[in-house]
This record gives sequence, structure tokens and C-alpha cells, in this order.
Amino acid sequence: MTLNRVLQIGPLPPSLERDMREHYDVVQLNDVPDGHLDEHGAGFTAAVANSRIGVDRALMERLPSLRVIVNFGVGYDAIDVEAAKERGIAVANTPDVLNDCVADTAVGGLIDVMRRLSAADRFVRRGDWARGPFPLATKVSGKKIGILGLGRIGRAVARRLEGFGVEIAYHSRSRVDGVPYERMDSPEKLAAWCDALIVATSGGAGTRGLVSAAVLEALGPDGYLVNISRGSVVDEPALVAALTGGRIAGAALDVFAHEPDVPAELLTLDSVVLLPHIGSATHETRRAMSDLAFRNLRTFLEQGTLITPVPEI
Repeated sequence: MTLNRVLQIGPLPPSLERDMREHYDVVQLNDVPDGHLDEHGAGFTAAVANSRIGVDRALMERLPSLRVIVNFGVGYDAIDVEAAKERGIAVANTPDVLNDCVADTAVGGLIDVMRRLSAADRFVRRGDWARGPFPLATKVSGKKIGILGLGRIGRAVARRLEGFGVEIAYHSRSRVDGVPYERMDSPEKLAAWCDALIVATSGGAGTRGLVSAAVLEALGPDGYLVNISRGSVVDEPALVAALTGGRIAGAALDVFAHEPDVPAELLTLDSVVLLPHIGSATHETRRAMSDLAFRNLRTFLEQGTLITPVPEI
């Protein structure tokens, strides 16, 4: 029996690569010589990509037999979903299994930046404690926390924060039923209301620059920003200007506009917590994501259906 040919786009966890190779003829895009896809692209029926690299329209055009794209990750803004829809290509992602870890990261980042834990660690390591006490930080409990994007991850963040006795409000494109939190009409109004703004919305063209200079101005010099969504959601130059100019109090950032590049101006700021996109980076969650990605791939190739199709298609 001829194995389905699968194009692997970008690095994937070893467990997922192993499962794919045990069942399919897998070719890594990085190993394909120039011109190979022009001659042999029709041989691929499936593609598995990571969230950072994705599949654009140009690549789809070189894979005329492509039937499914499986995205390793919940965010699929690196995939041209509209082009896939036009071509009848199914697209899957890996939602839900990473909600807990990403929500944990958001809350951890919030506590870190407000209580200045990372900065205090550097203070001790530098030997500065011997010269005097560490400056006072800001209390987390009892604050007003805004959540931008009250989807699965946003709601998981909110549930965790309830234990801190905080007041929660949110902004999403539409009202979320069944939650006790107030919905603000705009990101600016949410930012003006809250002490800390947690960005948990999806990426893509529809949310690019959603956290604008105006939102940061509304957040104000005593406000904090936490971003565990996508770097594209925040106007990064405006954020750098706000942080270096003291127009917001601090930020905890797990994502950036041009990863792995981080604005040099942020590297020396003690008011900023910088993380290398580790929201879902635990052994348990990455294994669950790998298993779900593989089950999507196998179910589609054997039955023509997906376990977790993206909602746009």
C-alpha cells in the first residue's frame, strides 16, 4: 500500500515526528531542494506545520493535491485560511489541551511583573541586596484586571484570577454568555478601567495592532500589560515607547512581533518580564498537543474528518 505523503513544515516535537514517520511518508520542507515541489508537489496530500511558520497561499499553489493542513498549536494565523478555504483544504489546530498552561503563564507573568520577582532575582544575583533593600512593588490581589479576548484561554485566566479577589472585566468582539464579568465596549475603555490588561485574543489580520498607542495611553503610567497571545496583537513600537518613556508601569511578554527577535530597548528594563514564547511549553501539554495533531492527521487521512477543525472553514 502506498503511504500518504506528508510535508512537514518547520520543527515539530520528536514524539509527533516519530508518530508521523511510523505511518506516513514524511518529507521535511527544509530538506527539499529548490524546484522539487514544482515537479513533485502534487504528491503531497497533507501538511503539518508549526504555528510560527505556517502555510501561505504560494506554498498551497505548489501542492495541488493538498487536502489537509494540521497546525501544531492553537494559533493558526500563519496559515492562509482564506486560501485554504478557496481550495477546499481542511485545516485543524490543537485547541483546549494547552489552555491550562497558557493561562498559568499569564497569571505567572502578571504576578512576576507586578511584584517584580524577576527583577528582585537579578537584584540578589548582582549583590545589590548588601547595599540596601529592594524597592517596593505592587500588590496583585484586589486589583482590577482586564482580559482582552475572553475565549477558552481568557476564561481559564479569569478562573485562576478569581482566587486573588480581583475584579475582572473583558472586551471581546461579542458578548460572552454565562460569565459574571462586565463587558467593555472597546479595548481603550477596558484599558482605562483596569490596573492590568491581559491580552488573550487570537492573532491574525483582524487583531493586528489591537493594543494600540491609544490603548497603552489609556492603560496609563500605573498600568501593566501581559501578552500571551500573539506579538502582532500589540503595536510593538508603541509598546517600546510606552515602556521606555514610563507611560505604562511594566509588561510581561511571552510573544513578540518578530520572534525570536526582541526589541533591544526592552532587554535592560527591569520593568519588563521577557519570556521566549513558552506559554504551552511543558512536557505534559506539548505531548497532548502532539497527540491531538497526529489524531487530526490520521483521522482525516483515514476518514476524511477532523477532530478539531478551525472555525473559519
